[in-house]
Amino acid sequence: MDLTSRLPALPQSRTEADGSAVVRALSYNVRSLRDDEDALARVIRACAPDLLFVQEAPRFFRWRKHAARLAAKCGLVVLSGGATAAGPLLMCSLRVTVERTEDVLLPLTPGLHRRGFATAVVRFGAARTAVFSAHLSLDPAERRAQAAELLSRIGRAGTPYAIAAGDINETPDGPAFRMLAGALQDCRTAAPWGGEHTFTRSGRPRRIDAVFAGRGVEVLGCGVPEGLDGVSGADLAAATDHLPVLAALRLPAPG
Repeated sequence: MDLTSRLPALPQSRTEADGSAVVRALSYNVRSLRDDEDALARVIRACAPDLLFVQEAPRFFRWRKHAARLAAKCGLVVLSGGATAAGPLLMCSLRVTVERTEDVLLPLTPGLHRRGFATAVVRFGAARTAVFSAHLSLDPAERRAQAAELLSRIGRAGTPYAIAAGDINETPDGPAFRMLAGALQDCRTAAPWGGEHTFTRSGRPRRIDAVFAGRGVEVLGCGVPEGLDGVSGADLAAATDHLPVLAALRLPAPG
């Protein structure tokens, strides 16, 4: 028997009687949709996210059309980001009520790629949270500065809770990753579920993508989904060069 078939399912999205909300958040580097877009959509649909944190969304010719097409294939809508955030993108289900969005461009370091954040404040019923999609630099010094800026923006969001996810471009023992995990919950560490490694194409398998949650958010499970209904290993390999990170989170009721 395939061991992944015994993997316990993550909780499904729902609003509890007390007003709290169970939310499914998926982080995925889609490599500018250069691979098998239909396989990518099958993986995303099988994960059934309320919030999709995309990295390396299309940034050039007709990028909005490409983002909208992927959202439609996945049963989602575009929330914020894309080229106007230098690649990070947010999508969401129709369960989400949007209060505001902001695309952030970070300072450009000569010789390096421009980076940014896709951000929003959303509600699930009465439960309210800020959300951030990020793709940090390949340069260690710039990466640490971007992690610090991300935490600063989370602190200024004016919401009781926050969810941040993305391609950190370093493993959990790196300084930028440790900075984020020190201020937020590293959801995979808080409640391990599924697989661990998110990049296996070259070098040793490693975890460089993550979902983080602010204090007060209950982490129900987080990891690389395995044994998804209707999704083969070939789909995961064909979709993009990263593996997705799926988290189930409970946002407490207001008050």
